[in-house]
Amino acid sequence: MKKICTLTATVLLASSMAFGGSFQLNLQGIRQTAMGGTGVAWPWDASTIFFNPGGLSRLSGIQAYGSVNIVTPNVKYVQTPTGGYSASSNTHTTTPFAVYVGGPIRKGSKIGVGLGIYTPFGNKLDWGNTWTGRYVVESISLQSFFFQPTVSYAINDMISVGAGFVYARGTVDIEKAIPVQDINGNDGQAKLKGNANGFGFNVGVQIKATEDLQFGVSYRSKVKMDVNGGDATFTVPASLAGNFPNTTFDSKLPLPEILTVGLGYKFTSDLMVQADVVLAGWKTYDSLSFDFAENKSVQDTHDPRSYKNTVAFRLGAHYQIDNQFAIMAGGAYDPTPTRDNLLSPDAVDGNRLTLSCGATYQPLPRLSIMAALNYTTTPKRNTSYDPAGMQGAYQVKSLLPAIGVSYTF
Repeated sequence: MKKICTLTATVLLASSMAFGGSFQLNLQGIRQTAMGGTGVAWPWDASTIFFNPGGLSRLSGIQAYGSVNIVTPNVKYVQTPTGGYSASSNTHTTTPFAVYVGGPIRKGSKIGVGLGIYTPFGNKLDWGNTWTGRYVVESISLQSFFFQPTVSYAINDMISVGAGFVYARGTVDIEKAIPVQDINGNDGQAKLKGNANGFGFNVGVQIKATEDLQFGVSYRSKVKMDVNGGDATFTVPASLAGNFPNTTFDSKLPLPEILTVGLGYKFTSDLMVQADVVLAGWKTYDSLSFDFAENKSVQDTHDPRSYKNTVAFRLGAHYQIDNQFAIMAGGAYDPTPTRDNLLSPDAVDGNRLTLSCGATYQPLPRLSIMAALNYTTTPKRNTSYDPAGMQGAYQVKSLLPAIGVSYTF
């Protein structure tokens, strides 16, 4: 029995906080989302606090910006090698958001200041309590909130630099079944819940080579999320309660460093095209460990992840129809950092293909209303999760509408 309890806790907790590529949200600006996620070279609005803090001093004035996205992913699983069993995740909606306030401290100033609050990682996935992988995960909810005070300085008419300090807060909530049954044949249940926090920074350089050609380089540091005193609770038959003590745990999880290089070029006075290349340092996430306050049958765990660094490519275009209306479109290719033999159903991911579009409307000279639509899919991917001996093919699809508004004071 002790071996079963230890194995159960290991599978539960080692897979529980898998912030993989599937949990990275590139939705921090409406215009940028509509243009395939590009946005490092051109400071469109106050969302440059996230994309490139160097562009903050380039804005025409202090701006308030807010946006919200509606994320409803669909994940399908087909058991391999037989292919006779399949399951789809239950529908759940999350609403990652972004709020930015900032710009030059006064008209003509070379100094810009601002604050960004945004959600760069997070998702919700619910497989239900009857599917074949319920002993690995039934449901998982991950959220993160980044707070970034930022300062920017225009060195001259061509080059501006910026930096932001990042304080991150996060929550995790996971449920899974335990392979022990009560007198009614119901599986035991395990729940893992905790809060995390971490620190990092965001720096950038924005280069205005000409009125039509601009460049940008942005670096977002690794953020090590620390979970201290998380709660692990178990619901099992009374005869087994001593083997499944409720306890607390500590853990650490590194979110990747991101380096982005981009350019934007205006082919005409109305048409601008921009492109980004994104290097993500997922390799730092090589394993996941948990330290439990009480060690009986629940033992400390150390589980391999072996994520890979990735290089993503993004392309977008912006066309100004008239003084009030503009349209955008774009696409992106974002390869997965996960390995084929270490893909857990709580962090399903694949090589992501994205198409996006959007529009802006300016009813008043200082007011902009923005909307975007983002479609992401992954090819069907045959994988396994070796720690649990689980094999299957996964595919992810999601259609993400978003809306935002900005006002320049």
